[in-house]
Amino acid sequence: MPEGHTIHRLAEDYLAAFGGRGARVTSPQGKFGDAAALLDGSVLTGTQAHGKHLFLGFGPGRWVHIHLGLFGKVGFGATPAPPPTDTVRLRLVNDTAYVDLRGPTTCALITDDEKHAIHDRLGPDPLRPDADPAAAYRRVARSRTTIAALLMDQKVIAGVGNVYRAEVLFRHGIDPYRAGKDLGAAEWDAIWADLVDLMREGVRNNRIDTVRPEHTPEAMGRPPRVDDHGGEVYVYRRADLPCHICGGEISTADLAARNLFWCPACQRS
Repeated sequence: MPEGHTIHRLAEDYLAAFGGRGARVTSPQGKFGDAAALLDGSVLTGTQAHGKHLFLGFGPGRWVHIHLGLFGKVGFGATPAPPPTDTVRLRLVNDTAYVDLRGPTTCALITDDEKHAIHDRLGPDPLRPDADPAAAYRRVARSRTTIAALLMDQKVIAGVGNVYRAEVLFRHGIDPYRAGKDLGAAEWDAIWADLVDLMREGVRNNRIDTVRPEHTPEAMGRPPRVDDHGGEVYVYRRADLPCHICGGEISTADLAARNLFWCPACQRS
């Protein structure tokens, strides 16, 4: 599932390609057909992201709410647009660009009130200017749940997925099994600030890189990572490989139905 930086990048890309101009709006698959007919010819007036939720604004009280889920894909291209396949849930086209949405968990036309309700159930997003990290910490500090699980709980903090969860805990030497109530306020502030920086970099580069300059392949004389998920990381999907810092073996385990990765030597309890 895409992490929050991808959704913020998509919000920027939709606005850059379609903002301020009318667009042909269709649903070749048909599942969004009635809403597409209502929006056809409308101007994209704004885009927003909150965690893993994308919102496309088409004037007052009309928002397309998109959640990609595990299988959703977005593809941009230049016009002339090729004939759409019957898997395209939502297509936007103007005189210079087109964009296709396939396989999302959610693609729905919603009102302002419905949009507000979605925001209300999400935790603060490190990439949003209105984010309140103290609100997230209040939930963390009273919880016996592991910090690794809390970081993945979108009601606590929105947009963090499996990669950022594993990497930020490693970068701060925190045992992923530590209970939230045992995490100090200063530690939380450091985690939050790091997530803000890492995720902003993810938006800029459209990929996740988490290693510090002294641990890049060039600095360490090691081969670069080759993985469909992209950039350089410390522990994510590196189970049984040596840690870049201590040389110990990276561990993995199942936690809340997701694979957890950590270095037991660098992240002591």
